[in-house]
Amino acid sequence: MKGTIICDLLGIKYPIIQAPMTWITSAELVAAVSEAGGLGTLGPNAGAVTPPSSVVEACARLREQIRKVMSLTGKPFAVNLAIRAFDLPGSSKNYSDEFLRVILDEKVPVVVTVGPSADLYTKPLKQAGIKVLHRALPVNVEAARRAENAGVDILIAVGVDGGGHSGLDAIPTLSLLPQIVDAVKIPVVAGGGIVDGRGAVAALALGAAGIFMGTRFIACSESPAHPKAKQVLMDSIDDQTVTVITASGVLRSHRNPFMEHCLSLAAKGATPMEMYLVERGAIKTGLLDGDVVNGNLTWGASAGIIKSVKTARDIVHDILKEADEVLKKLHTA
Repeated sequence: MKGTIICDLLGIKYPIIQAPMTWITSAELVAAVSEAGGLGTLGPNAGAVTPPSSVVEACARLREQIRKVMSLTGKPFAVNLAIRAFDLPGSSKNYSDEFLRVILDEKVPVVVTVGPSADLYTKPLKQAGIKVLHRALPVNVEAARRAENAGVDILIAVGVDGGGHSGLDAIPTLSLLPQIVDAVKIPVVAGGGIVDGRGAVAALALGAAGIFMGTRFIACSESPAHPKAKQVLMDSIDDQTVTVITASGVLRSHRNPFMEHCLSLAAKGATPMEMYLVERGAIKTGLLDGDVVNGNLTWGASAGIIKSVKTARDIVHDILKEADEVLKKLHTA
């Protein structure tokens, strides 16, 4: 699998972007992915084991993690900047505004904005010489065109196959991607259900310029995910993720007693905000603390493909190797 236009834009060797995942995408994982030739991305609560008590503490933690990445690698990396459609402590605009200040102060090379609008932060980021990738939530053709008009460098299109939160439109990756690619002129990166070289080739065949991958990096040596969570991920089979509607969109997670409780609440008429308040704190409980019964194990529909824990370097290089093998078979078919 050769480099694409996004490799030149971002200064990376391979078109593989590690998706930001709350609690999981710490400096060690991010640096390891970037060192392997991809683009590592710091996610929410990176490197932390407790929620921040204030925006000041959250910014101090982010600054520390950015500096740690820079001490571990000289290669490009990204920072996630979430844009919420609703106002809650720890996720409201005053947080993201202050995170922006940290990002600008620390001269971060790439930012992944996530949320309903690309307009809010793209201009100041671009003025600072920062490359902007935007993951639209919800994601559809109209949202892609708005992001392009806002001036983002790369659009990220994640289908409902992906783990964690995706848009309420709930469009599968294979259906979403070609429609987005046809609608915009900027490069599109595909996410949702991609965990190996086969998925990468499929994404490129549909017009993507790279892949945006989270779930595979949970079962990674450098990932801080709890060993129990990693084991459940590796033991997963094809029908073991389920979805519920929350204020952040569709949530896809592993079917366990916690998610059975969420499904029960939804059946009884719980509102999306009520569902969000139930599930958001449980991600740490499941993925980081290892309570696989009462925690929220957020991963994608292709989890059943993952059967081993590997280093970030091996994950990246195995995807490249498998993609090349798939392409050879296609050429000789």
